[in-house]
Amino acid sequence: MVLSLKKYLILSLKVFDSKPQKGSRRSASMRDFKVDSTPETDSKFDTTPGTDSKVGSNPEKDSKGREKPISDWKANENGSILCPSIELGGCGNVLELRCTFDENWVAELLRKAEEIAKAHNLEDTPESSERVCTCYNPLGEIDMTNSELIKAASREDSTDNYLYNPAAKDIRHGDLKHFQWHWAKGEPVIVSNVLENALGLSWDPMVMWRACRQISNTKHRLYLDVKAIDCLDWCEGEVNIHQFFKGYTDGRFDKESWPQILKLKDWPPSNLFEERLPRHNVEFLGCLPFKEYTHPCAGALNIATKLPKKSLKPDMGPKTYIAYGVAQELGRADSVTKLHCDMSDAVNVLTHTTDVKLKPEHLAKIEKLKQQHKAQDQMEFFGCSQFSDENSHANSSAIPVKNEQCGGKPDDGDGVGVVPQDSQICDSMLNDPIPVQRAISEEASEAIADLGKSRESGEPSNIPENEFESADGGAVWDIFRRQDISKLQDYLKKHFREFRHIHCCPVQQVIHPIHDQVFYLSSEHKAKLKQEYGIEPWTFIQKLGEAVFVPAGCPHQVRNLKSCIKAALDFVSPENVSQCVRLTEEFRLLPPNHRAKEDKLEVKKMILYAVSQAVKDISDPGAANKPRILNQ
Repeated sequence: MVLSLKKYLILSLKVFDSKPQKGSRRSASMRDFKVDSTPETDSKFDTTPGTDSKVGSNPEKDSKGREKPISDWKANENGSILCPSIELGGCGNVLELRCTFDENWVAELLRKAEEIAKAHNLEDTPESSERVCTCYNPLGEIDMTNSELIKAASREDSTDNYLYNPAAKDIRHGDLKHFQWHWAKGEPVIVSNVLENALGLSWDPMVMWRACRQISNTKHRLYLDVKAIDCLDWCEGEVNIHQFFKGYTDGRFDKESWPQILKLKDWPPSNLFEERLPRHNVEFLGCLPFKEYTHPCAGALNIATKLPKKSLKPDMGPKTYIAYGVAQELGRADSVTKLHCDMSDAVNVLTHTTDVKLKPEHLAKIEKLKQQHKAQDQMEFFGCSQFSDENSHANSSAIPVKNEQCGGKPDDGDGVGVVPQDSQICDSMLNDPIPVQRAISEEASEAIADLGKSRESGEPSNIPENEFESADGGAVWDIFRRQDISKLQDYLKKHFREFRHIHCCPVQQVIHPIHDQVFYLSSEHKAKLKQEYGIEPWTFIQKLGEAVFVPAGCPHQVRNLKSCIKAALDFVSPENVSQCVRLTEEFRLLPPNHRAKEDKLEVKKMILYAVSQAVKDISDPGAANKPRILNQ
């Protein structure tokens, strides 16, 4: 508890470094508000101050007479705020704004925390590597013969090319400090064979489906159709759950023999994971290493656990990610999680894989189509290649989902639908045909030359070619260092038109290169990134049963090499809480309808409760030493 107290007190003084004047009120961001309507109502409207919501008795109308989306809070002349109308999910009554904490509660808490930190001489000074990290030899250099290290990068003049990679069965009590030494430096950690610590429950998709179906039959409506995302055009639609899992095992191909890669979205819903799959929930929590951080209820160093039971809590998981995948990098329709940055720390466990082998005739057809894609890319990105509409794979591809966003119609055969062919053709191809031949500019010539060079380079050299088809390899991860974010963003701003997203069309604009979640850096783009900006990510293959710890604030992307099921959980560690605060501020600056603004962590409220609990624990050591159950 002394360790957790030290971390909480130090982080509180860092995040809330401005000591308030006695008797002064804190800013709105430092307070936890409750908003009640009078009379009480079962309103679904989000009435938390600080959200982008506009309320008033006379909502604005658009040109068609519909109420405009709510954008910001507005008070009446007397200072009152009205709940939105019944049509918008509110009640239309006056809201009462109340503060959970007393006026001077935060100031008093910080005063106590500072006194305790001073009395116990608590300082945030990192311990030397020789004392806590066995990854170094007596000369203070990385011990490259250490079996607990894995090479993940080839940066010159860098000491962080290797990642800490212990086996779950070898983790002892003292290894927590070893983990913390790497974790505090913002490095990912990979723990192997964590499923060996579990009970052996099967994560086979059909087993999960039957388990979920049994629970659904007794407690919930049975959902036969689920939402899936097609990785070719990134459109969302419905697919029969049985058909989806059949494709997970056997693979799916369109009429051009191109792999159809689908990702299951939110199944089962993360807020119902424990209820829908209770045995898998216990299995997952039981296998997680370093439960001081990862346990969602009793993790002493998980700040998210410090929120009161009655407090509205963010969705931290567990959740599952289920998607098809193939070892070959397709360039289009790869089974990827695009580049993004999570608001909190995360641990991701690969629980199941199925290897979908491509037949020689498929490989030959895929290679032919990739050449067509390359020609189309050169024409659309650089305007300098011969290309015709009949050569476009996008013109002839069909996506096996009942597509809602793209206007697809359901098929009456196997419970799946087909997206209209023209929905996948870039608008520029339809409305602005490009001549067959154009003069090649000097800039375009250089870009094409670079693209060719990077294609020849293949995947990063620290991963042997045969590992992409190894028996236990499931997904390739790229995690970028925090200090490289600015250069990564500069690269994406410079080359954003060389990427495709919705409808497989070139990206037209960038709001935020990382938070937009529209980019996946292929092997050639990673090579160009290193050539132009001198940076590269940690790249490694996640194997079956491995847990990947991703620090908050580290941009990362994932590509499935096989059909994969992953289970993940978010947590908030004291070491990275400042990154959570930074990301929260970044997300606030995004446009109101930006997808990243959907994530809400309330990290400052977590910090206040964590520090409050730490002060209570050190004031009453008997209460702090009560045993915690970490294996539930």
